[in-house]
Formats: sequence, C-alpha cells, structure tokens
Amino acid sequence: MPQIAQLAEVWSSQIFWMLVTFGFVFFVVGRGMVPKIQSTVEARDSKIAGDLEAAKAAFARGDEIEADYRARENESRAAAQALVAEAKAKAAKDAEKKIAAADAKIADKIAAAEAGIRAASASAMAEIEAVAAEAAQDMVVKISGVQPTAAAAKKAVKAALAHG
Repeated sequence: MPQIAQLAEVWSSQIFWMLVTFGFVFFVVGRGMVPKIQSTVEARDSKIAGDLEAAKAAFARGDEIEADYRARENESRAAAQALVAEAKAKAAKDAEKKIAAADAKIADKIAAAEAGIRAASASAMAEIEAVAAEAAQDMVVKISGVQPTAAAAKKAVKAALAHG
C-alpha cells in the first residue's frame, strides 16, 4: 500500500494543515461566535434576574396592598358592627318606651276594670241583700205570721252576712 509508505514523508504537512484548520476553527468559533453566544446568555440571565426582582417587588407591593385592604376591611367591619349595636340599642330603648306606654295604658284599663268590678260587686251585693231581706220577710211571715219591717229584715240579713 503506497499510502502507508508515504505516511512517513507527509505526516508533518498533515499535522501543519491540521493545526491551521484547528486554529482557524478555534479563532472563528472561539473568538467570533462564543463571545456573541456568551453575551446573549449573559443578557438573558440579566433579563431573567431583572424580571425576578420586578416580580418580587410586585409581590411585596401586592402583600402591602392586601394588608392595607385587610386593615380597611377590619375597620369597616368594626364601624358597621358599632352602627348595628347603636341601632339595636336605639331599637331597644324605643321598644322599652313603647312597652312602658302600653303597660301604662294596660294598668289604666285594669284599674278601670277593677273599679267596675268593685262597683258591680257592691251593686250585686246590695241587690243580694235586698233580695235576701225580702226573702227573709216572706219567710218570717209564712213561718210566724208576723210582718217584720223592711229595716229589721235588712239589719238581720247584714248581721247574717257579716258572720257568715
């Protein structure tokens, strides 16, 4: 094989051209393309880092806004509860006034009814005494044949009712 025989004669030129080719590739790729790729990667990394910082700041601002919202919500809730309590107290006072007025009216009606009952009771008692006195007179006449006076019959009925 003649190619193997020539190897000893051409190996130095092949190594030379191999070094030239690798050197050319090293300078074109290493010095031309790699810095551009590295700058692109660094720009991307810095943009990502900036975006992450902006997101953290936005998140912190969101937390602050939420805390403010919660504080305002709690204040509003407390104010609303105070208004409700005030309205309940006012309603209770109004109800107490109405109940007191109704109690007074009812007490007046009860007093009037009791007075009517006492008057009716006294009237009924007088009628009972009158009927009892008449009945007593009739019984005395039937039993003894003597006619007692109306005053004596009333006096006897009153004495009997007082002891009875």
